Amino acid sequence: MVFAQLREAYHRNVCARIIRVQSTKQGRYPNFADKSSKASKDIANHVIAAIGCVPQTGSIAGQTAGRLFEETTRDYIRASFSHLQHIRPGKWEYVIGQSLARFEQFEHLKALDELVAAQKELASILGAERIIKPDIVVARQPLTDEEINVQKPLVDGETLSSLTPLRATNNALPLLHASISCKWTLQNDRSQNARSEALNLIRHRKGHVPHIVAVTAEPLPTRIAALALGTGDIDCVYHFALYELEHAVRETENEDQLDMLLTLIAGRRLRDISDLPFDLAI
Repeated sequence: MVFAQLREAYHRNVCARIIRVQSTKQGRYPNFADKSSKASKDIANHVIAAIGCVPQTGSIAGQTAGRLFEETTRDYIRASFSHLQHIRPGKWEYVIGQSLARFEQFEHLKALDELVAAQKELASILGAERIIKPDIVVARQPLTDEEINVQKPLVDGETLSSLTPLRATNNALPLLHASISCKWTLQNDRSQNARSEALNLIRHRKGHVPHIVAVTAEPLPTRIAALALGTGDIDCVYHFALYELEHAVRETENEDQLDMLLTLIAGRRLRDISDLPFDLAI
């Protein structure tokens, strides 16, 4: 099946481009595990075995791993979401590191950011953050009237529907459909950055809220919980290999981690990467 093949290709790319195995006196472990946590190393080792990964040895800089994870995940989303055009049609773009001010719902932030940059003292007065650049964004281009009228005449040059940003005659900017935060691991409180970005997206938008999700390879469910539990900011967290993670946690017989993992899944706070393209079609 197409989506199974795409998922397998995603795992192959993650394995080849990002995963490295390092060795210590305590044994070998992948670079998305916490070297100070036996549970993290055990689970991560089981995950790479379950996805059929034979990783390279050595190390890779954390920032490099993060950038490659963004690129590989972006490529997977683009490849998989393109198969759902019959469900969610549109002209889509998938980009990394784009300022929110480039999108229709956040265009107003550009002027505010320029004002604060020119007069630093205004930052404390206005409480304005710098413009966020999400890891990955999925955006939709507005529609021409010809595209809207393809089946029957729905609109024309009159004043009706003159403010909606979906019409290209009203708006030239792409519409932010999804903001995707990529976290190779969730060590060092990295989950809080994703939460802060999500809240700023919600707080500063003019218009509808885009999908706000996070993707991670973190092996410890208790760490994933720091990002996934609760509601109001992030829609859902997606694991790059959730089925393999559950198998790994069961194999290591870590009851605490298994209980938390099952809680996150049952509570609809954690899903597999293969669920993400379908959720973006909602």
